[in-house]
Amino acid sequence: MKPMNEEHLAVLRRHMVEVVAIYADLASEELGKAALDERVMAAMLRVPRHLFVPAQAAPFAYQDMPLPIGFDKTVSQPFMVALMTDLLAPKPHEAVLEIGTGLGYQTAILAQLAGKIWSVEIIEEFASHAEALLHGLGMSNVGIRIGDGSRGWPEHAPFDKILVTAAAEEPPPALLEQLKPMGRLVLPVGSEEQVLTVIDKDSEGQFLARQLIPVRFSKLEAV
Repeated sequence: MKPMNEEHLAVLRRHMVEVVAIYADLASEELGKAALDERVMAAMLRVPRHLFVPAQAAPFAYQDMPLPIGFDKTVSQPFMVALMTDLLAPKPHEAVLEIGTGLGYQTAILAQLAGKIWSVEIIEEFASHAEALLHGLGMSNVGIRIGDGSRGWPEHAPFDKILVTAAAEEPPPALLEQLKPMGRLVLPVGSEEQVLTVIDKDSEGQFLARQLIPVRFSKLEAV
């Protein structure tokens, strides 16, 4: 069988986005709306997910499922990537902190939607791979560092939005501190039972959290 070309992959990517839209509709009661932001869906259509997974997983890249990327980590299922991005609501002028770069798929989606992405990854091999791939794709608005994500990136704080792609038992205090007033933090909260949580910071620095749906992420590692 001959290998798939870009046209085939584009068809599969469109199908993936259609499936994401179906899941969003099915979860409309929990989410409070029946469709995700069109900008998010357009970004999902543009970013080639098959480049952000190991070669052996590439044939499955456009199925709505998490895929292993090494070191007992996965790239999140497309629906979860789209949902968390939609909840974050990044704007073109905003600076976003991402905790957990992985191989860079979620980072690439954010780079389509925000002004600047600062991403922290604890696994050196992931960080170097993601940096080379993202820059190779022309995403020059991304900066990546190796480190403990629970400490954020103080040198570039405060951030308009923060997205965490690993579960913390409690929202890390450093991330709450590095969030701008009127900013938003999206992360899974919990240990054995995790819940996708949105935390908004008001103009006076007070926090309002709302919980959405049960999720399962790897735990946020600290060093």
